Amino acid sequence: MSAAERASPPAASGDDPRSSPSAPTGEGIRIQKLLARAGVGSRRVGDELVAAGRVRVNGEPVGPGRRVDPELDRVEVDGVPVAVRPGLVHYLLNKPVGVVSTASDPDGRPTVVSLVPGEPRVYPVGRLDSDSEGLILLTNDGDLAHRLTHPRFGVEKEYLAHVDGGALSPHQLRRLREGVDLDDGTTAPARVSQPSPGVLRITIHEGRNRQVRRMCSAVGHPVLRLVRVRIGPLRDPDLGPGEWRPLGTGELHALQAASAGSGVEPGR
Repeated sequence: MSAAERASPPAASGDDPRSSPSAPTGEGIRIQKLLARAGVGSRRVGDELVAAGRVRVNGEPVGPGRRVDPELDRVEVDGVPVAVRPGLVHYLLNKPVGVVSTASDPDGRPTVVSLVPGEPRVYPVGRLDSDSEGLILLTNDGDLAHRLTHPRFGVEKEYLAHVDGGALSPHQLRRLREGVDLDDGTTAPARVSQPSPGVLRITIHEGRNRQVRRMCSAVGHPVLRLVRVRIGPLRDPDLGPGEWRPLGTGELHALQAASAGSGVEPGR
């Protein structure tokens, strides 16, 4: 390419709408309106975020008149994506015991997918064992699902574990907090408390297969009942076994924010 060609702006017919400069008029949704729809805050809050340079579209800071297309543009506040493409759905389900966390089961057992609407097709984010219960997400949002399940992003999952053998000793609790040697390696530090004898509140971010059950067995207290009560910022104590609901825009934004980081420094 010649120097003259490099200095010339591209022809209008070849412009990429995702890299075009801010425009006060045109197609799409005004940035403040989109931020309000995404649950970030009111349009006034959107104005303040834009003015502070905290809103970017396709990696570039934008002015207050920018219009965006949710299907083409990537909108972020402080690096957290806030625009959701049309057609994406996000369900929160309280999985009962006996239901498997897969899309289908060769043995004919009920699946989490069978408990939510069939269209559009969704998939579980991570797994809960058949004999475990509690919160699980189902979605067709592959990017979010990856960030929620990869340990690099550090999204916490909190469990209530009722264990055999009565109260754990301070030494046993310390082992769970600092890391337990399992057959697939030592677990990362976890937050563990004992609200009552034989009942543990355990928060982890790794999500290995049957991890909480194996951790408790390793310290001599097998799990009798395991309930996942939180995924990142999401809780819902009023959601009954087998019940589901779509995520609200504020919840979705909070979940996106929780999964936006890289690098993990778990608390103890």
